[in-house]
Amino acid sequence: GFLLIWHFGTNGTRLGEIMPGPIVILKSFFEAFTQKTAGYTIFGHTFWSLSRVLVGYSVACILGISLGLLRGRYRLAEAIFRPFYEMIRPIPPIAWIPLVILWFGVGELPKYAIIFIGSFTNITLNAYTGAQRVDPTLIGCARMLGTSDRDIFLRVILPSSLPQIFAGMQVALSTAWMAVLAAEMVGAQEGCGWIILRGSDTTNIPLVLVGMVVIGVVGLVLATLMREAERRLCSWNRMDV
Repeated sequence: GFLLIWHFGTNGTRLGEIMPGPIVILKSFFEAFTQKTAGYTIFGHTFWSLSRVLVGYSVACILGISLGLLRGRYRLAEAIFRPFYEMIRPIPPIAWIPLVILWFGVGELPKYAIIFIGSFTNITLNAYTGAQRVDPTLIGCARMLGTSDRDIFLRVILPSSLPQIFAGMQVALSTAWMAVLAAEMVGAQEGCGWIILRGSDTTNIPLVLVGMVVIGVVGLVLATLMREAERRLCSWNRMDV
């Protein structure tokens, strides 16, 4: 229904003067798989964007989960890190672009940094919340049975926090994929975000929409994969009705 409205809207009204119809977009989309833009097909540009997300997001997961669990279980860590975290959390990733260019130049590192910043806060917050919500009765029982602090962390705190951690990772993955556009504004010559910027600079609206479609489709696939990983790793936490 949406495609029909779009088709007749762009063919029967003045909307067609500023926006191409779905047939044009679909044709451009499939042509992008074989025709190269700046030396890459759509597969190459998608690979570049995914590789950047993978690096920035992976580092954000490692540091964010570690810091969140640390803050959630130790008051000293919470007292030290909370003021800095609360100051950084409201700042959008795009606002960091001038600073990361100043600090890291215009290579790949600033792109990783922007994606990292976009992912880090959500992961940290959810890991912190998960660690705080661990049932104290479980920890007390483990201590009473003589369990070491290391095993309490690995067998009680971490498993109990996993559902909340995965929720943060799910949101952070979407944020990281959206941050690609901002990251690829920093001197990139390839990537899905760069395709949109290239189309905007050349007033090539079909190219802009092709980039948007690719970002949407890949984002959907990434979210589905993350939900499947959560379903398998946290199967004990599901409630089938």
